[in-house]
Amino acid sequence: MKTGKQFCYIDLFAGCGGLSLGLHNANWKGLFAVEKSEDAFKTLKYNLIDKKNHFDWPDWLEVSSHNIETLIKEHETALKKLRGKVDMVAGGPPCQGFSTAGRREENDERNDLANSYLEFVGIVKPKILLFENVKTFGVGFKKGSKERGRAYSEIVLEKLEKIGYKNPAHRVIDFSGFGVPQTRKRFIILATLEGNPGDFFKLLEEEKESFLGKKGIEPLITLADAISDIEEKNGVIDSPDSNNFKAGIYNGKVLTPYQKLMRKNCDLEIPDSHRFVNHRGRVIGKFWDIIENDLSNDEIQEKYGTKKTSTSLLMADRPSLTLTTLPDDFVHYSEPRVPTVREYARIQSFPDWFEFKGAYTTGTKKRRNAVPRYSQAANAIPPLFAELCGIVLKKLL
Repeated sequence: MKTGKQFCYIDLFAGCGGLSLGLHNANWKGLFAVEKSEDAFKTLKYNLIDKKNHFDWPDWLEVSSHNIETLIKEHETALKKLRGKVDMVAGGPPCQGFSTAGRREENDERNDLANSYLEFVGIVKPKILLFENVKTFGVGFKKGSKERGRAYSEIVLEKLEKIGYKNPAHRVIDFSGFGVPQTRKRFIILATLEGNPGDFFKLLEEEKESFLGKKGIEPLITLADAISDIEEKNGVIDSPDSNNFKAGIYNGKVLTPYQKLMRKNCDLEIPDSHRFVNHRGRVIGKFWDIIENDLSNDEIQEKYGTKKTSTSLLMADRPSLTLTTLPDDFVHYSEPRVPTVREYARIQSFPDWFEFKGAYTTGTKKRRNAVPRYSQAANAIPPLFAELCGIVLKKLL
């Protein structure tokens, strides 16, 4: 189904809208988005529904957060009526059960959401399926000290073939080669009802240089290229959305091409969600030591006797490490603090006009179900990469 010259899609496990934003910029039209978290959906709604009117939301579905399993159960008849009218279903189930950043347990209940994803696809039967997950989605779970079981990706690929998507193509892609200032490797599956899905990955490489050239940026963006204009040393003000916190301001100096791109069409006087964490003096001293002595992850663990194994110093002259939902996994390259949500957003290629909603962080007991701003930004598909995907997919269609 086309709206004018636009192809249409449905975004599953949409999060705060990184994928939808990229497809919007590539001139796709959304039908609706499915996201369980109220906080993440609040961000998506504010930016892409209220601001951009990006979705042709159907009358039979409330404009709110939805659980995919409940959606299928309550609206299967309406979904079946969409069969043959939807160009693409896109998105990726929550990755915590597959990720090495978590416990990576085969029986993690969140892994079952991949089955709900496939059930939805089987009902709607879009022309194209774009599936994204962590790179270890293609690695089998450990069964013993040496043995590994089947990778969950193999099961998904088999099920896709059974419901009519022949020879689905897959590849691990590092977004840092596509203008995203972050070493972020993701497992991508592209499945089609007709044609050769493998052409997608070939076209991504062929179109990349032209796409990024039009944006005015290079394929490889360093962390300093991305965030040096919003460092704390530029000045601080009282946070506009949090009592007893300070927030950063913009640097008026010459910007890098990437910073110009991120600040394009943004009329905000100060960066959104750029609140600094209130670190204690002891923590600030520790962070200065890490920065000045360029301590590695192992050296940090040994020197400070911490059980936390993931604290890493970010480097200014290279892309960021893969973002996690916990900002205290990282130390800023030149300032004794953890990154802000806006810095997370820049690293993920969200433009500065895109505003995040909800709490900044969440306590331990609520962490499994809550999706605060840091998690929203960290878990998103980078909009810049999603936009290139949208351009390539239109060529396939």
